[in-house]
Amino acid sequence: MKTRTIAVANEKGGVGKTVTVINLGAALSLKQQKVLLVDMDPQANATKGLGVEPEEGAPTVYDILDRESPAKAAEAIVQTAWQGLDLLPSHVDLSGSEVELADVVGRENLLKEALADLPEEYDFVLLDTPPSLSLLTVNVFTYARHVLVPCQTHPYAYAALEELFDTISAVKETINPDISILGIVPTFYDSRTRVSQRILDQLKTDENYRDLVFRTAVRANTTIAESADVCRPVVFYRKGSFGSVDYRNLADELLEKFGILADSTE
Repeated sequence: MKTRTIAVANEKGGVGKTVTVINLGAALSLKQQKVLLVDMDPQANATKGLGVEPEEGAPTVYDILDRESPAKAAEAIVQTAWQGLDLLPSHVDLSGSEVELADVVGRENLLKEALADLPEEYDFVLLDTPPSLSLLTVNVFTYARHVLVPCQTHPYAYAALEELFDTISAVKETINPDISILGIVPTFYDSRTRVSQRILDQLKTDENYRDLVFRTAVRANTTIAESADVCRPVVFYRKGSFGSVDYRNLADELLEKFGILADSTE
Protein backbone atom coordinates (compact mmCIF):
# COMPACT_ATOMS: atom_id res chain seq x y z
CA MET A 1 0.00 0.00 0.00
CA LYS A 2 1.24 3.46 -0.87
CA THR A 3 1.36 5.89 2.03
CA ARG A 4 0.80 9.56 1.18
CA THR A 5 3.02 11.77 3.35
CA ILE A 6 1.72 15.32 3.70
CA ALA A 7 3.27 18.22 5.62
CA VAL A 8 0.70 20.76 6.73
CA ALA A 9 2.77 23.91 6.86
CA ASN A 10 2.82 27.67 6.89
CA GLU A 11 5.60 29.81 8.32
CA LYS A 12 2.97 32.21 9.67
CA GLY A 13 1.18 31.23 12.85
CA GLY A 14 -2.54 31.41 13.49
CA VAL A 15 -3.66 30.23 10.05
CA GLY A 16 -5.39 27.02 11.16
CA LYS A 17 -2.51 24.63 10.62
CA THR A 18 -3.00 22.39 13.65
CA VAL A 19 -6.78 22.58 13.35
CA THR A 20 -6.43 21.36 9.76
CA VAL A 21 -4.15 18.48 10.72
CA ILE A 22 -6.57 17.26 13.39
CA ASN A 23 -9.82 17.72 11.51
CA LEU A 24 -8.66 16.69 8.06
CA GLY A 25 -7.10 13.58 9.58
CA ALA A 26 -10.34 12.80 11.41
CA ALA A 27 -12.42 13.40 8.27
CA LEU A 28 -10.18 11.05 6.30
CA SER A 29 -10.61 8.37 8.96
CA LEU A 30 -14.39 8.67 8.50
CA LYS A 31 -13.82 7.79 4.86
CA GLN A 32 -12.15 4.50 5.78
CA GLN A 33 -8.61 5.82 5.49
CA LYS A 34 -6.01 4.79 8.06
CA VAL A 35 -4.34 8.01 9.22
CA LEU A 36 -1.29 8.82 11.32
CA LEU A 37 -0.83 12.35 12.64
CA VAL A 38 2.74 13.33 13.49
CA ASP A 39 3.00 16.29 15.86
CA MET A 40 6.27 18.07 15.11
CA ASP A 41 5.40 21.26 17.00
CA PRO A 42 7.01 21.58 20.48
CA GLN A 43 3.81 23.28 21.67
CA ALA A 44 2.14 19.86 21.15
CA ASN A 45 -1.22 21.40 20.28
CA ALA A 46 -2.19 18.54 17.95
CA THR A 47 -1.38 16.09 20.74
CA LYS A 48 -3.45 18.05 23.27
CA GLY A 49 -6.20 18.61 20.72
CA LEU A 50 -6.74 14.87 20.45
CA GLY A 51 -6.89 14.48 24.20
CA VAL A 52 -3.60 12.62 24.36
CA GLU A 53 -1.23 13.07 27.28
CA PRO A 54 1.79 10.76 26.92
CA GLU A 55 2.48 8.69 30.00
CA GLU A 56 5.60 9.47 31.99
CA GLY A 57 8.57 7.93 30.21
CA ALA A 58 6.58 7.00 27.10
CA PRO A 59 8.43 7.78 23.84
CA THR A 60 7.41 10.80 21.76
CA VAL A 61 8.69 12.49 18.60
CA TYR A 62 11.54 13.89 20.68
CA ASP A 63 12.73 10.38 21.51
CA ILE A 64 12.64 9.04 17.96
CA LEU A 65 14.92 11.92 16.88
CA ASP A 66 17.54 11.03 19.49
CA ARG A 67 20.59 10.06 17.44
CA GLU A 68 22.38 8.27 20.29
CA SER A 69 19.56 5.96 21.44
CA PRO A 70 16.49 6.57 19.33
CA ALA A 71 13.13 5.07 20.17
CA LYS A 72 11.32 3.17 17.43
CA ALA A 73 8.60 5.23 15.78
CA ALA A 74 6.20 2.29 15.92
CA GLU A 75 6.64 2.15 19.70
CA ALA A 76 5.79 5.85 20.08
CA ILE A 77 2.50 5.70 18.17
CA VAL A 78 -0.63 6.16 20.26
CA GLN A 79 -4.11 5.06 19.27
CA THR A 80 -6.59 7.89 19.74
CA ALA A 81 -10.19 7.51 20.85
CA TRP A 82 -11.26 7.25 17.19
CA GLN A 83 -10.77 4.23 15.00
CA GLY A 84 -8.41 4.75 12.09
CA LEU A 85 -6.77 7.83 13.63
CA ASP A 86 -3.38 7.36 15.31
CA LEU A 87 -0.91 9.88 16.71
CA LEU A 88 2.82 10.18 17.10
CA PRO A 89 2.77 12.69 19.97
CA SER A 90 4.96 15.68 20.63
CA HIS A 91 6.49 16.86 23.90
CA VAL A 92 7.79 20.17 25.19
CA ASP A 93 11.30 18.65 25.21
CA LEU A 94 11.21 18.92 21.43
CA SER A 95 11.85 22.66 21.82
CA GLY A 96 15.43 21.87 22.80
CA SER A 97 16.15 19.74 19.77
CA GLU A 98 17.25 22.72 17.66
CA VAL A 99 20.27 23.19 19.91
CA GLU A 100 20.87 19.51 20.64
CA LEU A 101 20.91 18.51 16.97
CA ALA A 102 22.69 21.56 15.58
CA ASP A 103 26.03 19.78 15.19
CA VAL A 104 24.69 16.39 14.13
CA VAL A 105 25.83 15.34 10.66
CA GLY A 106 22.82 14.80 8.40
CA ARG A 107 20.52 16.48 10.93
CA GLU A 108 17.97 17.34 8.24
CA ASN A 109 17.40 13.61 7.62
CA LEU A 110 16.70 12.56 11.21
CA LEU A 111 12.92 12.38 10.86
CA LYS A 112 13.12 10.59 7.52
CA GLU A 113 15.37 7.96 9.08
CA ALA A 114 13.20 7.71 12.20
CA LEU A 115 10.01 7.12 10.22
CA ALA A 116 11.57 4.59 7.86
CA ASP A 117 10.20 1.74 9.99
CA LEU A 118 6.62 3.00 10.18
CA PRO A 119 3.99 0.30 9.80
CA GLU A 120 2.81 0.13 6.19
CA GLU A 121 -0.85 0.15 7.21
CA TYR A 122 -1.28 3.92 6.89
CA ASP A 123 -2.97 5.50 3.90
CA PHE A 124 -1.98 9.00 5.02
CA VAL A 125 0.64 10.51 7.29
CA LEU A 126 -0.16 14.14 8.13
CA LEU A 127 2.60 16.13 9.81
CA ASP A 128 1.99 19.27 11.87
CA THR A 129 4.88 21.74 11.72
CA PRO A 130 6.07 24.63 13.91
CA PRO A 131 4.91 28.09 12.75
CA SER A 132 8.42 29.05 11.67
CA LEU A 133 11.26 27.81 9.50
CA SER A 134 13.30 25.66 11.84
CA LEU A 135 15.33 22.46 11.82
CA LEU A 136 12.14 20.59 12.71
CA THR A 137 10.33 22.09 9.71
CA VAL A 138 13.22 21.22 7.41
CA ASN A 139 13.10 17.64 8.73
CA VAL A 140 9.40 17.46 7.87
CA PHE A 141 10.04 18.82 4.36
CA THR A 142 12.85 16.30 3.88
CA TYR A 143 10.49 13.44 4.71
CA ALA A 144 7.19 14.50 3.14
CA ARG A 145 6.23 14.14 -0.50
CA HIS A 146 3.51 16.79 -0.41
CA VAL A 147 2.83 20.11 1.32
CA LEU A 148 -0.67 21.28 2.18
CA VAL A 149 -0.79 25.01 2.92
CA PRO A 150 -3.56 26.46 5.11
CA CYS A 151 -3.90 30.16 4.33
CA GLN A 152 -6.08 32.40 6.46
CA THR A 153 -8.08 34.75 4.24
CA HIS A 154 -6.21 37.74 5.67
CA PRO A 155 -3.67 40.04 3.98
CA TYR A 156 -0.75 39.04 6.24
CA ALA A 157 -1.27 35.33 5.62
CA TYR A 158 -1.58 35.90 1.88
CA ALA A 159 1.65 37.93 1.84
CA ALA A 160 3.50 35.16 3.71
CA LEU A 161 2.83 32.59 0.99
CA GLU A 162 5.67 33.82 -1.22
CA GLU A 163 8.29 33.15 1.45
CA LEU A 164 6.90 29.68 2.14
CA PHE A 165 6.92 28.80 -1.55
CA ASP A 166 10.53 29.99 -1.81
CA THR A 167 11.47 27.78 1.13
CA ILE A 168 9.86 24.72 -0.42
CA SER A 169 11.58 25.44 -3.75
CA ALA A 170 14.94 25.61 -1.97
CA VAL A 171 14.26 22.30 -0.20
CA LYS A 172 13.27 20.72 -3.51
CA GLU A 173 16.49 21.88 -5.16
CA THR A 174 18.87 20.89 -2.38
CA ILE A 175 17.38 18.19 -0.13
CA ASN A 176 14.16 16.56 -1.33
CA PRO A 177 13.54 16.60 -5.09
CA ASP A 178 10.29 14.66 -4.62
CA ILE A 179 8.47 17.30 -2.57
CA SER A 180 5.65 19.29 -4.15
CA ILE A 181 2.88 21.64 -3.07
CA LEU A 182 -0.37 19.71 -2.97
CA GLY A 183 -2.60 22.72 -2.56
CA ILE A 184 -3.68 25.80 -0.63
CA VAL A 185 -6.63 25.61 1.76
CA PRO A 186 -8.33 28.95 2.47
CA THR A 187 -9.13 29.10 6.20
CA PHE A 188 -11.11 31.36 8.54
CA TYR A 189 -13.17 32.47 5.56
CA ASP A 190 -15.96 34.88 6.43
CA SER A 191 -18.17 35.84 3.50
CA ARG A 192 -19.55 38.76 5.49
CA THR A 193 -16.28 40.69 5.36
CA ARG A 194 -14.85 42.39 2.30
CA VAL A 195 -11.29 41.59 3.34
CA SER A 196 -11.97 37.85 3.51
CA GLN A 197 -13.75 37.92 0.16
CA ARG A 198 -10.94 39.91 -1.44
CA ILE A 199 -8.17 37.59 -0.25
CA LEU A 200 -10.08 34.52 -1.44
CA ASP A 201 -10.53 36.17 -4.84
CA GLN A 202 -6.81 36.98 -4.96
CA LEU A 203 -5.89 33.39 -4.18
CA LYS A 204 -8.15 32.17 -6.96
CA THR A 205 -6.83 34.64 -9.56
CA ASP A 206 -3.11 34.98 -8.70
CA GLU A 207 -1.20 33.08 -11.40
CA ASN A 208 1.17 31.70 -8.75
CA TYR A 209 -1.58 30.15 -6.65
CA ARG A 210 -4.84 29.80 -8.58
CA ASP A 211 -4.21 26.25 -9.81
CA LEU A 212 -3.43 25.14 -6.26
CA VAL A 213 -6.43 26.50 -4.36
CA PHE A 214 -8.87 23.90 -3.07
CA ARG A 215 -12.52 24.46 -3.88
CA THR A 216 -13.32 24.11 -0.19
CA ALA A 217 -12.77 27.18 1.96
CA VAL A 218 -12.92 26.41 5.67
CA ARG A 219 -15.34 28.92 7.09
CA ALA A 220 -14.80 30.83 10.33
CA ASN A 221 -16.76 28.77 12.80
CA THR A 222 -16.89 28.90 16.61
CA THR A 223 -17.72 25.20 16.74
CA ILE A 224 -14.16 24.39 15.67
CA ALA A 225 -12.84 26.27 18.70
CA GLU A 226 -15.41 24.55 20.92
CA SER A 227 -14.34 21.14 19.65
CA ALA A 228 -10.70 21.98 20.36
CA ASP A 229 -11.64 22.98 23.89
CA VAL A 230 -13.09 19.53 24.53
CA CYS A 231 -10.22 17.78 22.69
CA ARG A 232 -12.48 16.27 20.05
CA PRO A 233 -12.25 16.71 16.25
CA VAL A 234 -15.13 18.80 14.98
CA VAL A 235 -16.30 16.03 12.61
CA PHE A 236 -17.06 13.93 15.69
CA TYR A 237 -18.08 16.80 17.97
CA ARG A 238 -20.87 18.30 15.85
CA LYS A 239 -21.47 16.64 12.50
CA GLY A 240 -23.78 19.30 11.06
CA SER A 241 -21.60 22.32 11.84
CA PHE A 242 -19.88 24.40 9.15
CA GLY A 243 -16.51 23.20 10.40
CA SER A 244 -17.47 19.55 10.13
CA VAL A 245 -18.99 19.98 6.67
CA ASP A 246 -15.98 21.91 5.39
CA TYR A 247 -13.37 19.43 6.60
CA ARG A 248 -15.33 16.47 5.26
CA ASN A 249 -15.56 18.26 1.89
CA LEU A 250 -11.84 18.97 2.05
CA ALA A 251 -11.18 15.28 2.69
CA ASP A 252 -13.25 14.41 -0.38
CA GLU A 253 -11.19 16.82 -2.49
CA LEU A 254 -7.94 15.41 -1.14
CA LEU A 255 -8.98 11.86 -1.98
CA GLU A 256 -10.03 13.07 -5.42
CA LYS A 257 -6.55 14.54 -5.99
CA PHE A 258 -5.02 11.15 -5.25
CA GLY A 259 -7.58 9.28 -7.32
CA ILE A 260 -8.98 7.44 -4.31
CA LEU A 261 -12.57 6.27 -4.07
CA ALA A 262 -13.19 5.68 -0.40
CA ASP A 263 -16.02 4.16 1.56
CA SER A 264 -17.54 6.31 4.27
CA THR A 265 -18.76 5.56 7.77
CA GLU A 266 -20.78 8.78 7.87
